[in-house]
Amino acid sequence: MNNNMNNTTSGLIGFIIGLLAGILLVPYLYGPSMMGGWGMMEGWNIMGDRGGIMSQNIDQHFIVQMIPHHEGAIEMAKVALERSERAEIRSLAEGIIEAQQKEINDMSTWYETWFGATPPRGGMGMMQMGGMEGDIDALRLVPAEDFDREFILQMIPHHEMAIVMAQMLAASTERPEMKQLADNIITSQSREIDMMRSWLGSWYGN
Repeated sequence: MNNNMNNTTSGLIGFIIGLLAGILLVPYLYGPSMMGGWGMMEGWNIMGDRGGIMSQNIDQHFIVQMIPHHEGAIEMAKVALERSERAEIRSLAEGIIEAQQKEINDMSTWYETWFGATPPRGGMGMMQMGGMEGDIDALRLVPAEDFDREFILQMIPHHEMAIVMAQMLAASTERPEMKQLADNIITSQSREIDMMRSWLGSWYGN
């Protein structure tokens, strides 16, 4: 009797934890960025179609979503190289371009090897892609004195989104290459978030 009650209690606790996790992730998966914002890429909802994020196609789905997400970060970083005068921001931008372009190349190669095709280009959906392009265009128009702050305020939530995606991947994938990729994204982008937050504090008192 006690064992049955314990099992029931454990199952209920697990269900509640899972439900709360889903609720907590919703703002990350669908919330706007700091400037006009793009939501989470189509298909990464908790109860998504085709079995959602826990499906056997997690690796394929992740690659299709992460490549355009990385491309967005690279475009933002290129704008920073054009506009920022701070060595710290320029160094960060160079690191983002180098690391994320390599990851795009790796993911493209894996996709072709594992799934026999090049990654499709519609991963983000038209609305999300349009929102990202709008944010990048807006970043180009920010007054020079405000640029670094706005760049940071856009890049932090963009990194946070990538970390959420990578955490989901790490919990689901069985491929060592994808586990290593997830770990790299979580480690490197968490470190960059910490740097950007410290700059907000020291430069702007935020």
